[in-house]
Amino acid sequence: MESPNANEQSPRPDSPQSFHTTQQTHASDGENVKDDPSDLIVTDVSFCPQSLTTAKASALGYPTEDTFKDGSITSSASSDDLEKGMAPVMVQKQIGANEIETSNIEPAVEERGHHTANHSYSSSWRISVPPRDLPKLPVKRERRIWRGIRHNFFTVYQRLFAICCIGNMVAFIVLLAQNRHSKSWGPDRGDVAAAAAANVLASFLIRQENVINSLYAICCATPWWFPLRFRRIVAKLYHFGGVHSGCAVSATAWFVLFTALITKDYASGDYAQPGVMAITYVLLALFLSICIFAVPKFRIVSHNTFEAIHRFAGWIAVALFWVLILLVSKAASDIPGTDSLGMTVLKSPTFWILLVITFFTILPWLRLRKVEAFPEVLSNHAIRIHFKYMKIGPILGLRISDNPLKEWHAFASIPAPDGQSFSLIVSDAGDWTKKQIMEPAHAYWVRGIPITGVLRMAIVFKRIVMVTTGSGIGPVLSMLVSHPMPCRLLWSTPNPEKTYGENIMETVCKADPDAMIINTRASGRPDMVALAYHLYIQSNAEAVFCISNPNLTRKVVYGLESRGIPAYGPIWDS
Repeated sequence: MESPNANEQSPRPDSPQSFHTTQQTHASDGENVKDDPSDLIVTDVSFCPQSLTTAKASALGYPTEDTFKDGSITSSASSDDLEKGMAPVMVQKQIGANEIETSNIEPAVEERGHHTANHSYSSSWRISVPPRDLPKLPVKRERRIWRGIRHNFFTVYQRLFAICCIGNMVAFIVLLAQNRHSKSWGPDRGDVAAAAAANVLASFLIRQENVINSLYAICCATPWWFPLRFRRIVAKLYHFGGVHSGCAVSATAWFVLFTALITKDYASGDYAQPGVMAITYVLLALFLSICIFAVPKFRIVSHNTFEAIHRFAGWIAVALFWVLILLVSKAASDIPGTDSLGMTVLKSPTFWILLVITFFTILPWLRLRKVEAFPEVLSNHAIRIHFKYMKIGPILGLRISDNPLKEWHAFASIPAPDGQSFSLIVSDAGDWTKKQIMEPAHAYWVRGIPITGVLRMAIVFKRIVMVTTGSGIGPVLSMLVSHPMPCRLLWSTPNPEKTYGENIMETVCKADPDAMIINTRASGRPDMVALAYHLYIQSNAEAVFCISNPNLTRKVVYGLESRGIPAYGPIWDS
């Protein structure tokens, strides 16, 4: 007999936790009774722990929290099942489950009195166990050698880098060829300096906050009716770092040529300007040091060193460039019959390029300020920092620091429901983050404006799968809370509730009621590529986004893209 209210408030049919509403109904008159759980009638049930109340569990002989407290249980098997979010098979059968949920996890033997009850039964979320029967991954496309080259050495980032370098190389060769017969040999020194400055400007602009946000705004306007292939290409916008590094390397190459030409003139006695020579070589050393320490291997080994050299060497280079322009213009204006110093400077393209570079170098620091913070320690592994000084848009990252001249760290912002504040999730990933957790600060320095992140491009797809680990849930929630969309979420992390707290867990459930949350302490590290593909097929998604550590992000993105599945994730220079 089916309950008359069985269809009320029924969950989505595709939910793995879906089950029809159950009632206890007296066989003779249909009156609801609450005394005898053995009269429970269940129809079309797929067992869910939330449906098992304390009264029902006690009547069925299922151990409850009180049972563990009074020490009446001598075996830890049932308590382990309870902690993993599953009832024993016998109990599932007793309440009428059609699909019996089991686990291949070996039960941990715990001493009596040391068991911590799992409180997820009163929550809307639950810890998932990776499915045993996952769909078989498709065969990787292309031959192994070409696949490796395409996905490891010829990514969009490298292609953009190559385009910038090849374009400059062509201009370099053409300029040398056009001036090979000139008396002074080689192109005009001013043109070479302008080419170097132009590349520095391009390298600066592609990293400027307003430019980045504008590019994302333009690309995110791509409508869904555009071909998926086009949207897949547009979503690779976050590889724009290839333009930054390509132009920086090209600028260094142009400056090497400038240095060679100035050295030749100085050695031949045609250009007796020792000041210009000295500054030129100092600038060349700065350019080379910036490029060398930006190489991924050096950057990963000592990120703080890279950041310091990038910042301070860049500032010194801009200042010395100004001095160089003035000295070169002064030497040119001293030649009889030429323009005055002021007019020579104003006619120089390098002057105007450098003016724009200087403006964009100073701009973020004009917005430097110290703001009040409200730390919420989630555990000894994570902290949530709340800010109330401004409203913030969706999917934006914010740089914060406790010492503005030393190091800056970017985190994804999570807008508050009231729209008046936001928060950041910081997990233990190094000395600085560990310090924020152990010694929470109540004020931080911020500069510039919030920058749009990789996940912003998710909105060009109709349905997506989000894959994340650990504190990567921060950027994911920033996306899904501020811009709800059809999405399946896979989150793998150690002890999620203990580490990140009930509020984060509830927010995750609101973003995706069927979120697959995996506790790696209980079930070990799952095959994220296989699980991502499983959700991709199950939800008929158009793309997969992964926010995790660099190694896992590369593994998931490569594992899916090599099989023809659109996959995206932050790269080392995104």
